[in-house]
Amino acid sequence: MTQPDSTDEARRRGSLRRGIRAGGWWSLSALAVVVIVFLAWANTVRVADRAAADAVFANPNVTVTDRSTSVVLAPADGAGHTGLVFFPGARVDPYAYLYKLAGTVEATGLTVVIAKPVLNLAILDRRPLSTFTDAVPEVTTWYLGGHSVGGVRACLLADNPEVAGLVLFGSYCSAAPERTDLRALSLSGSADGLSTPEKIADSANLLPSDTRFSELEGANHARFGDYGTENGDGVATRSTDAVAAEITRELSDFLAPPAP
Repeated sequence: MTQPDSTDEARRRGSLRRGIRAGGWWSLSALAVVVIVFLAWANTVRVADRAAADAVFANPNVTVTDRSTSVVLAPADGAGHTGLVFFPGARVDPYAYLYKLAGTVEATGLTVVIAKPVLNLAILDRRPLSTFTDAVPEVTTWYLGGHSVGGVRACLLADNPEVAGLVLFGSYCSAAPERTDLRALSLSGSADGLSTPEKIADSANLLPSDTRFSELEGANHARFGDYGTENGDGVATRSTDAVAAEITRELSDFLAPPAP
């Protein structure tokens, strides 16, 4: 019986080891490229419209405070006892929501803490709710809200005992909160091409049975903020001023104490 040549065997083993190393380096390189592309995508933020944000900064009845984890929008005479932690949509600048929320702050005394999510993606942010509520210790009643996937993140935190209710802008829950005592407001847009009216209707059963649903005629997905347009969205037929005014009416009514 012929024995294999030791030199040939050594060559085969060396070739195998080189192949394994090459495959390993290729896999690591591919993974590195994927990570780099993802980080570049996540950090390409949809910037807030400057004119809309400047209008809020110029409003003497509200204050805007930048913090490391959030942007706090509060009444000029100080925070009251009711607050809203609001999660932005994917890769949307937190400042893009100032104009749409400032009206309610001015009308009701609500304090809004707009989160700065990890990697600009609220759905990946696993920090506790206290990361944001600690910014305003005066507040004793907290609501959670969000736009698009920010609303999905809000739903996932809704079982926290500190939370009184949910406020969704062009969004819906991916799973039903366990609590049955939550109040909820769902604002959607008739021209929303992403969180479409059909998607809102199909997921309505995941929200409390007494949820207040309101469809804003002529509003698309991006009209819930001020940051430009999004691929796949519908075309808004109402101005940002008109949508802001309707959001203020709806949210102010929702937050108003029930009649005795």
